[in-house]
Amino acid sequence: MGSAAAKLFQLKAMIMNVVNVDVSTGTLPVLEFRDVNFNWPGGRGLRDVSFSVFPGRFVLITGLSGAGKSTLLRLIVRLEEIDSGQILFEGESLGSFYPPLLRTRIGFVQQTPTVLPGSVRDNLLLPFRFQVRKENDIPEDGVLLGWMDRLGLDGFGLDSAAGDLSVGQKQRLCLIRSVLPRPAVLCFDEPTSALDPGSRARVEEVAEELVSEGITVLMVSHTGYRPGCPHMCISVADGRVEVQ
Repeated sequence: MGSAAAKLFQLKAMIMNVVNVDVSTGTLPVLEFRDVNFNWPGGRGLRDVSFSVFPGRFVLITGLSGAGKSTLLRLIVRLEEIDSGQILFEGESLGSFYPPLLRTRIGFVQQTPTVLPGSVRDNLLLPFRFQVRKENDIPEDGVLLGWMDRLGLDGFGLDSAAGDLSVGQKQRLCLIRSVLPRPAVLCFDEPTSALDPGSRARVEEVAEELVSEGITVLMVSHTGYRPGCPHMCISVADGRVEVQ
């Protein structure tokens, strides 16, 4: 095949591989599901899931308990692996990424917060202790305290024992820990489930602010919350996904 013909073939392949483009900006999806199927033992899971998420968008994921909302997020961060189909991150197959490296680009705040023995500072800086983030600049104390103030944890010091925080406070600590490395995408699995109304509103406000700062946010919610910023809604029911 000649050089010109080879280039034309490659161009056609690239065009055929593009399912969606944001016509207003010309950008490609940061995340894309293509006919994804996944089954838990016993048969429940996700079927024929296809949708695209563009950079800097807010995606609200709703549905009844057990419908597959958390499974969707777990597939994105490769805590579970798909049975068939394809998930793309920034145009590349998710399966081509080394999982720990992928999780430096896609953060995940789980419903149940996990903190390690040690201080608040130790827990906030945990992501920077991993080999895949050795090159990242470690945030200074002022940055950590600024985030703690932003999320209503200003009553604690960086040397406070993380184990002394309430469940809701630990959840906000985990949120800060996920944001500090500045991921491209941040997945929230019901991050406000253990929070009082005031703290819940603050977390939701911060999530919307992150979108304005260029981070793509996917949030699972049961509370009837609707973002004040432009957003897309994904409804999950009986293992199927509907984009609204």
